[in-house]
Amino acid sequence: MDKLVIRGGNALSGTVTVDGSKNGALPILFATLLAEEPVTLRNVPRLVDIRTTVRILGGLEAEVQEDGDKLSITTPNEGSVTAPYELVRRMRASVCSLGPLLARRGRAIVSRPGGCAIGDRPIDLHLKGLAALGAEIRSRQGYIEATAKRLRGTTIFLSGPFGSSVLGTANIMMAACRAEGVTMIEGAACEPEIVGLADFLIKLGVPVEGAGTPTVRVEGVDSIGGADYTIPPDRIEAGTYVIAGAIAGGDVLVENCVPGHLRSLIDILTRMGVRLEIGDSSIRVWGATKIEPIDIATLPYPGFPTDLQAQLMALMCRADGIGLITEKIYPDRYMHIAELNRLGARIRKEGPTAIIHGGQPLSGADVMASDLRASASLVLAALIADGITEVHRIYHLDRGYVNMERKLSALGADIRREYDETGV
Repeated sequence: MDKLVIRGGNALSGTVTVDGSKNGALPILFATLLAEEPVTLRNVPRLVDIRTTVRILGGLEAEVQEDGDKLSITTPNEGSVTAPYELVRRMRASVCSLGPLLARRGRAIVSRPGGCAIGDRPIDLHLKGLAALGAEIRSRQGYIEATAKRLRGTTIFLSGPFGSSVLGTANIMMAACRAEGVTMIEGAACEPEIVGLADFLIKLGVPVEGAGTPTVRVEGVDSIGGADYTIPPDRIEAGTYVIAGAIAGGDVLVENCVPGHLRSLIDILTRMGVRLEIGDSSIRVWGATKIEPIDIATLPYPGFPTDLQAQLMALMCRADGIGLITEKIYPDRYMHIAELNRLGARIRKEGPTAIIHGGQPLSGADVMASDLRASASLVLAALIADGITEVHRIYHLDRGYVNMERKLSALGADIRREYDETGV
């Protein structure tokens, strides 16, 4: 098990290039199960979650050839219909094998998913949607088994108590591709990753309309071809490096991103006094000498994303005053608070709200990552902490960031990866 060792105090300057979207690539990889012809995916990030997905696809008889950031995938009509616990437990997006597998082979047996420990994330909306399409659903011994001779299009309301579900929307979109007739998904997620999935399905020959709005229309087809598709840039990685520049810049240029996907973050940083310059596919950020406190809440897109909450909290530790973050997507997603406090931050949680008393000096310490985005927040805080910080359990970080230590080092950070002899 590895750890990151970071000596704080270095200003970041230079250019960092964003990789392909992890959250965008995962449902698209599972959507290749629908294709009767070969599929080529480009700009696929080389991440642990991608490798796990490739292993799941291989277990479902798909042939996957890797060449750098390019994957070539061919999936036969017949084959295994089981996605096992040993792989699915590693990431929540594995549940996206359920819809396309059911649609292609008439049956799917998928372990209930795992992933980061960020609170309860039920899959009831996925199952509700599949049942509405005509699937028979059974749950036993930790597995979901879905069967259907032929799915049938219908109108499905897919929003839940915490709003729309990105993976739920993706799963139903994929299942609907082979359903008889038209499926209308109301209360659909509007995230860019859903738009990316729709673009890929359209390339496969499936008529999809309305992606990026609360109502998505999918017209089922009898056969699905192949495609050559490039994964869009990762908006969460881009946002993380923009926040890093705000915390520890310097002058940082974040390239190969879509600024329109980060409007909420750009607005928040501007209100906090961070200077930004927005290009067509880049964001330039200068470190602010004074950070204004702010009161924000995480919301479904286009609101401020929950996947940038922990990173923004690290920046708010620098603010001159008291800031508030209310987590409205995953109210328990605050395991990083205790670790930030170990670095000297002064943060407390009241219900779904974190109260950050900014301006406290941070000092290096041993901290432990609890989940993917919490890992990133600890790294960002360590960049401005006095002395050395060791971030343990960074296997979480490797699930969502390609070579973060190398990218930050190229910007001037004093950061290195070491084998963690403590085994924590």
